[in-house]
This record gives sequence, C-alpha cells and structure tokens, in this order.
Amino acid sequence: MDGDNFKTPVNTSSRLRSSLRSTVTKRDSLAAELERDPQLSTAKRQQRTQAFTSHMAHASLERQLVAAQTAKMDLESKLRERDVTIDRLEGDRRWLAEREKEEKEEKEKERAEREEEKRAYGQEMRALRNSLTALSEKHADLEDAHADLTRSSKRTIDAQRSQVAVLERQLSILEAELSETKNIADERSRTIEEIQGQMEDLSEAQANVSRQSMEEENWSVLREELHRQAHYLRSVEATNVKLTSEVMHLRDRQTSVEVLREEKRGLEQKVKGVDELREQVVRLEAEVQAARREREEWASRAIQPSVPSQTPVSVTQSLSELRLIHAQLLEEHGVNLALLRRREAELADANDRNNEAAETIAELQHEGKRQKEKARRLEQAVALAEREAGFLKALNASYASEDAANGTGNVDQAKEQQIKDLEALLEDYKLTTSALESEVEALSARPSAPQGPQYHDLKEHLEKEQQAVRDAQKALEESEKASTEQLDRIEELEQELFELKGEVGAGRHIPPGVRILSLKDNPAQQWADLRQEVMDRLKGENEALLRRLKELEASGAGTASAAASNKPSEELVPRESWESVQKEKADLEEVVKQKEKRLLRLQQVRAVSPWVHAQN
Repeated sequence: MDGDNFKTPVNTSSRLRSSLRSTVTKRDSLAAELERDPQLSTAKRQQRTQAFTSHMAHASLERQLVAAQTAKMDLESKLRERDVTIDRLEGDRRWLAEREKEEKEEKEKERAEREEEKRAYGQEMRALRNSLTALSEKHADLEDAHADLTRSSKRTIDAQRSQVAVLERQLSILEAELSETKNIADERSRTIEEIQGQMEDLSEAQANVSRQSMEEENWSVLREELHRQAHYLRSVEATNVKLTSEVMHLRDRQTSVEVLREEKRGLEQKVKGVDELREQVVRLEAEVQAARREREEWASRAIQPSVPSQTPVSVTQSLSELRLIHAQLLEEHGVNLALLRRREAELADANDRNNEAAETIAELQHEGKRQKEKARRLEQAVALAEREAGFLKALNASYASEDAANGTGNVDQAKEQQIKDLEALLEDYKLTTSALESEVEALSARPSAPQGPQYHDLKEHLEKEQQAVRDAQKALEESEKASTEQLDRIEELEQELFELKGEVGAGRHIPPGVRILSLKDNPAQQWADLRQEVMDRLKGENEALLRRLKELEASGAGTASAAASNKPSEELVPRESWESVQKEKADLEEVVKQKEKRLLRLQQVRAVSPWVHAQN
C-alpha cells in the first residue's frame, strides 16, 4: 500500500470530532423524521447502525493491515540488515583469514631469517671458539717459550756469575803474582844499580859505548811505549764506539719499554671499561631473571584452566614462538656473558704476564748494565796490567841487553827462568782473559740486542697475542651489541604484537596496503565516535578527580571540608564531573518531560474515545 493511507492519531481525533458534529446535525433532522414516521426512523437507525458497524470493521481491518505491513517492513529491514551484517562478517572473516595467512607467511619468513641469523651466529661463535682455542694454544706455547727463556737466562746468569767469580779469583792471583813480580823487579833493579855502580867504577872507556847502547835501547823502549799508547787509544775508541752502540740499543729498549707502558695504560683503561661492562652484565642478569620469572608465571597461567579468550590461534602461536625465540636469545646472551667473563679473566692474565715480562725485562736490563760496568772495570784493570807488564818486560829487555852489552853474567839463571815462566803464565792468563771477555760480550749482547731472533719472535708472539685479544674483545663487543639489538627487536615485536592483538580484537586493525572506504556518518563511525567521546569524557573526569584529590591532599582540607556543614558539596567534586552529572540530569529531565507529554496525549485520546462510543 501507499504511504497516503497511514493516519496519525491527531488526524483520527479530528475526524471523530467532524463526524460527531455531523451526527449532531443529523440527529435534529432524524428527530423531525421520527416525529413524522416512527417505522422509517427505526429502519434508518438500523441501516446506520449496520453502516457504522461495517465502517468500524473496515477501519479495524485497515489498522490491522497497516500494522501487518509495518511489521513486514520491519522484518524486511531487519532481514536486509541481517544480510548486510552477514556479508560484512563474511568479508571480515575472509579478510581475517587473508590477514592470518599473510601474518603466517611473514612469521615463516621471519622464522627463516631468524634461523639464518642463528646459523650465522653459530658459525661465528664456532669461529670464535676455534680462534680462542688457537690463541690458548699459542698462549701455552708462549708460556713454554717464556719458561725456557727464563731458565736459559737464569742458567746464563749463573754461568756468568761463576765466570766472573773465577775471573775475580784469577785477577786476585794475577795481582798477587804482579806484586811478587814487582818485588822481584825492585830487588833486581837494586842489584842492577849496584852492578851499574861497580861497572861505572871499573871502566870509563866503555861508558860511551854503553851510553850509546842505552840511548838506543831507551829510544826503542819509547817507540814501543808510543806504539802501545796508540794501540790503547785505538782500543779506547773501539770501546767508545761499542758503548755508543750499546747506548743506542738501550735507548731502543727504553722506547720499547715506553710502548709497553702505553699498552699497559691502554689495558688498564680497557679494564675500566670491563668494570662498566660488568655493571651492565649485572643489570642484564637482573633483567634476565625478571624475564624468566615472568615466563614462569606465564607458563603457570597457561597451565591453569581458564576461560577461552577471543584471541586468534595464529596470534597466540606467534606470541609463543616469539617468547621461545626470546628465551633462546636470553640463553645465547648468557653464553656470551660467560664468554665475556672468560675473556676478562684471560685479559687479566695477559696483563699480569705483560707486567711480569716488563719487570723481568727491567731486571735483565739492570743486570746487563751491572755486568757491562763490571766488564768495563775488568777491561780497564786488564789493560792497565797489560801496560804495566809490557813496561816491565821492556825494562827487563833493556836491562838484559845492557847486561849483554856490558858482558856481565852475574844475573842469576834461576831468576831469569822464573821470570820467563811468569811471563809465559802471564801470556796464558791474557789469552784466557781475552777469551772470557769475548764470551762475556757475546752473552751480554745476546739479551740486550733488540735485533736478536728470540727477541723478534717473542715480540711478534706478544703482538699477535695482543692483536688476538683485541680482535676477540671486538668480536665479543659486536656479539653483545647484536644481542642487545635482538633483545630490543624482540621487545618491539612483542609490543607490536600486543597492540595488534588489541586492534584485531576490537576490529580496528587495518592491514598495510589496504584502504577502507566508508560513509562519513555510518553507524560504525557514529558508534566509534560515541565511544571515543564517552572515553574522553571519562578520562577527563578521572584526570580532574585526581587533580582535585591531589589539591585536597596538598591543602589538608579533605577531612575538614567533610566535617564542615556550611561549605557546599560542589567544592569537593571536580568541575568536569559536576558538569557531566548536570548534563545527564538535564537529559533525563527532558526524556521525562517528553514521556509525560506523550502520556497526557494518550490519556486525552482515551478520554475522548469512550465518549464517542457513548454518543454512537
């Protein structure tokens, strides 16, 4: 039917009033007709009664038809809404299925990437372990070499000490023999002086010849002495050159010692950084323990029976997988921490060994200096003894030639033989002393020469070990950094998953690359705006209430204002809450007024309807 057939209650009441007026006018004419013909009035009354009855029945049928059509339209609208809802739910279900499929594919891809990263980390850890094993083996070899070098240096020092003691004893013997030789020479000189006096008294003729021979012998002695002095100057210059080279070597050694000190300071700074890393490790261990407790609580809650949630199974599975990955990363972090502590211990051992090596080098340098000083003194004493022995030998030769020239054979043959034996013994001592000096120089030059093969090998091994320690520390820092980045990434993924879970549960999630078009005033948007408005209002009321509570606590007027009766109650309530309550009260009053007005209209209609029936 068309919409023109619908009648409002107000139109119905006006129609009743018009019909009432028409019936009043008709009753006057009917009354006149009744007065004229009673039978005609009865027939007409019955006819009108039947017409009214049929009219009322037709009106009731029309009302029933209108009600049925209204119910049909309501049912059709509900059916259309249900179809639309079903279509929308089907679309949402398809979209959710596609989203779950995409998320599953993304999770598979991320799982593959994590597996690849895990394999890469495993390979890197194995490489680090292999390098650590190689470094430990090299370190053991270096320790063995250092122990061998220490033992050999100790043996060398002991041998040098024994040789120095032997040389000192030999020197004391030589000094004693030299003193005896000097005494013998003094006695012989006195004897020679006596013989010369006798010779001067005996012949003056041979004086000129003897004087000339003496002058020639003196000149020969002076020549030999000058040659000896030149040789001594050359030896002094050679000694100066050697000492200069040793000073240069010692300066290079001092430079290397300064480099070692710089490395020591750098290692001390690294140890300070290691202390900071230890504090960070303690903090991370506390976080790991907290995460483990949270995981245990989550596992206990997962074991307990609970009401099934509305979370999709894929989201729960992805969350569990992420938590398992988080646990694995925590375990790897623990392994890295253990490796860090072991590397710290190795670094401390290396620092101790470097300190011990530096102390040993300083001791060896000091010992070498003392040995060089002692050898220099011995060399000077030996050179002095050589000069004295040469001078005495030349003097003895001059005396012997003088005696031969004078033709005197009063010298004791036994004393001459003893002097010759002493000279031969002195030559043997000189050869032995020179051989010992060469050995001492070779032994002293061996540890002090920075260009020696053992020194280079030890230095190269030390540099390699330090470089390996630095590389291992760098790799450890990189692994810690990667572990920290992985933990941050896991936290971000968990937070994103939690937010995504809330959005999916609330139906607000929009996948990337999808654009949803909707009308501006659609019911869903209105409902969302209404909920957002209510939430904003409640949030504002809560914030205002908290501010008011803080103000009351700060002013200390909470109890006093509650006890005082002359203050209004609005002072204790925030302005936002009071305005919302007043607005709600006004809305309710408006609804009550509308309902009272509607009730009054219904009462008026019901009051008019019985009177109309009574009139009819």
